[in-house]
Amino acid sequence: MREQNMNVTEQVLREYKEGLGAFTKKMPDLAGHYNAFTEACFKEGTLSQKQKHLMALSISMVLQDEYCMIYHLKGCLDHHCSEEEIFESAGVAAAFGGGAALSQVVTLVQNSLNDLRPSNPVQ
Repeated sequence: MREQNMNVTEQVLREYKEGLGAFTKKMPDLAGHYNAFTEACFKEGTLSQKQKHLMALSISMVLQDEYCMIYHLKGCLDHHCSEEEIFESAGVAAAFGGGAALSQVVTLVQNSLNDLRPSNPVQ
């Protein structure tokens, strides 16, 4: 169910988490192994969690995976990425993914950034 006070980006994040929960109930062993693997990949290491979310955001733009774009954009914000870091990362994605990746930046990423940081909208 969609909450009336949630913006579109928050609704997408909620849908993803609900879907992941349903999948985990149906396939607990597989989901457990996958979750352990991704948690290990995103642990602080030689690369910071901030850097890893910027990388994941870029990769998700090239792959045009909208759920991952929003999820990792939130991860970037949670790890205090600046808009400049996010858009520089997006530029790298566009260099590899061309117009298709850039179209995600100028639409979904900017809109989601506005939703997740409404006090500082992207101009």
